[in-house]
Amino acid sequence: MIIKVERNYLEINSLEDLNYSEKPNEYCNIKLIDTPDFQINKFFYKQIGKNHRWIDRLAWDDQKWIQYVESPKLKTYILQDKENLIGYCEQIFDFEKKNCEIAYFGILKEHYGKKYGGFLLSKTIENSFIDGIERVWLHTCSLDHEFALKNYQARGMKIFKSETINLNVN
Repeated sequence: MIIKVERNYLEINSLEDLNYSEKPNEYCNIKLIDTPDFQINKFFYKQIGKNHRWIDRLAWDDQKWIQYVESPKLKTYILQDKENLIGYCEQIFDFEKKNCEIAYFGILKEHYGKKYGGFLLSKTIENSFIDGIERVWLHTCSLDHEFALKNYQARGMKIFKSETINLNVN
């Protein structure tokens, strides 16, 4: 079956344009995974992605996952509330062009509606600019969470390209 999917590309070009979302509670924290662990990325990709048709990496074997997470261009952040895993973000850096792509971003379904997504996105964007990046971008589509686009725009990101694609969903 073919379905039409709306895809939007968004960017933010300055820390001054960032609209912060407050920390949901005092126990909430964001941690950089400074020793790559493909199991963390694989866990979040599968758990979050199952609700949004993230399928590209489902065929990856462990070696491909290890190769991906060990790239010096990749940073992975996880969001926790006390010891509970809440969500994650993968960023791919191009330091020569001073660009950062938010490749994957999401909150586990049981934590929706608790302001975690806005906080994680705020800190992700802020950390990118602190690292010397001048442009943070991502793409989202109509298969993502219903409030994903609103969250990106609420943080100050602007749409720079939109398209409709046909997706084969067997």
